[in-house]
Amino acid sequence: MKRFTFKHLGRLLTELVVLLAIYLLGTQLAVWLAWPIPGGVVGLGLLLATFASGLVKPAALQLGAGVLMAEMLLFFIPALMSLLDYGGLLRNDGWRILLVIGFSTLAVMLVTAFTVEAVCRWRLRHEA
Repeated sequence: MKRFTFKHLGRLLTELVVLLAIYLLGTQLAVWLAWPIPGGVVGLGLLLATFASGLVKPAALQLGAGVLMAEMLLFFIPALMSLLDYGGLLRNDGWRILLVIGFSTLAVMLVTAFTVEAVCRWRLRHEA
């Protein structure tokens, strides 16, 4: 079993608080500006902006982000449990829902791959 020191635990809690604060700021901005974009997405944009500007280095939040990623399944349990209320919908249209999920997942993966590829090529051109 992994032992945690108070320093390690303090750093973890600090990183989690920073990530939560960025999320809450994004949510508040989305409400104040009446944007149709979810606050979590605005928060991700803010996090990206802090990384891009150099205010925060990604390694500074790596521990907290790692814990959240490791426990990500817990965030989906309430959504999965609510599916029990829609058994009829899933029986009738479940294949369509799965098709949309599959295509949208593939689209996100492709857009991400092409974006990363384009950014890497741009970076190589401008660093050389």
